Amino acid sequence: MRSIGTSSFGLRLAAQAIAAGELIAYPTEAVYGLGCDPLDARAVRRILAIKHRPEHKGLILIAAELDALWPFILPLEPARMAEIQASWPGPNTWLLPARPDTPPWLTGAHETIAVRIPGHPIARALCAAWSGYGGGALVSTSANIAARPPARSALEVRRRLPAGLDLILTAHCGGSPRPSIIRDARSGQVLRS
Repeated sequence: MRSIGTSSFGLRLAAQAIAAGELIAYPTEAVYGLGCDPLDARAVRRILAIKHRPEHKGLILIAAELDALWPFILPLEPARMAEIQASWPGPNTWLLPARPDTPPWLTGAHETIAVRIPGHPIARALCAAWSGYGGGALVSTSANIAARPPARSALEVRRRLPAGLDLILTAHCGGSPRPSIIRDARSGQVLRS
């Protein structure tokens, strides 16, 4: 497992690693996340195996801007979409209707997909760098074994997930005490606070 800094060069290396099918860990608002190309089924399933997370639960996607999420989501009425966009960037994840061709390894057993534009500058910069390699959205799931506490530092990632990851972007997580709030975009109902 390699560690790199978050300079523009480091972010380009991370984007190249994602393009090559590698798994990376990176800081978010509250915890370290695990990411990969969401369209690379093998890479996504490697993350699920590392976490011991069942595929039917689905995953979160993050992006630097809404345009990178459109290939995966169907829009809601303009007023609702404006409310969602006003909550970004930030630790606000929304369940939006998934496009019919969104891969099942992302949606799991759901007709929706969880999406967010993070407020953490490194997470957003990583997504922007990944866009330069033909990507845009990035898988984002907490760096931990399912049902165990998530890693909040690069060192904790190494200790808790010693095998299977390819690269760690080393930087501080944001100051948020909890992972992102998850809401149903259609109803506004909070599913995780």
